[in-house]
Amino acid sequence: MHKTSIVESASEAPNDRSSVIRLDNLNKIYETRDGGRIQALGPISMEIGEGEFISIVGPSGCGKSTLLRMLAGLMSRTSGDIFIRDKLITGPQKDFGMVFQSPVLLPWKTVIQNVLLPVKILKLNMNDYRKRAEDLLDLVGLGDFREKYPQELSGGMQQRVAIARALVHDPAVLLMDEPFGALDAMTRENMNVELRRIWKESGKTILFVTHSIPEAVFLGTRVLVLSSRPGTIADLIDVDLPTDRTLETMTHDRFGTYTNRVRNQFKAQGAIE
Repeated sequence: MHKTSIVESASEAPNDRSSVIRLDNLNKIYETRDGGRIQALGPISMEIGEGEFISIVGPSGCGKSTLLRMLAGLMSRTSGDIFIRDKLITGPQKDFGMVFQSPVLLPWKTVIQNVLLPVKILKLNMNDYRKRAEDLLDLVGLGDFREKYPQELSGGMQQRVAIARALVHDPAVLLMDEPFGALDAMTRENMNVELRRIWKESGKTILFVTHSIPEAVFLGTRVLVLSSRPGTIADLIDVDLPTDRTLETMTHDRFGTYTNRVRNQFKAQGAIE
């Protein structure tokens, strides 16, 4: 089905693509009850191009989820600045859609009603977005399930609903915090292929946090490797793999080269033996 009504074709993001996100000396420091200070993240400075897919990996506790929450405006930063399309972020932004590890669907609402929740919360015109919600469900392969309830769907299908919901208000950036972590291995691999397709057809910029090195390489146009706390940029890897990726892509020699490069960063930090 051709979906020009809501999406445009996307390809691997070229280096000269215009910047959609800019981080300038971003830091997060937590204050403890005894008056101490723990630096969780930073300093981090980088730019992310329009339509890129940035996978984010790093040791546990290095600030991966903290970074996403600061980007979404859900958590304050201690110092530094975050810009989206040159606009300084000072609080929650509708330019971001977020997908968590749990789909967080309301069980008493149908699939289409769950997808339309951001429209209601943002007080947008429901009639204007109903068709978009239906098109997004077609995009994630759930067009025939719009009147079903969450408990009638598998875990992978529920996460597809969550992705459609995050996209319904047409955000510039999709933030995904380990969205497939609770899925079984086979479903997770299939969802990786599906997410690459959704990214390609939607043209959105995606930041994706994961603990899986192969998943990070398979999905990303670049892989951001964070150091142990405080999380800083240990490596930023351009992933030169085919745009149309299948599970067979993971058997390519070049795929192994990228995963080994990430693992070597972890070894250097003592995160793995």
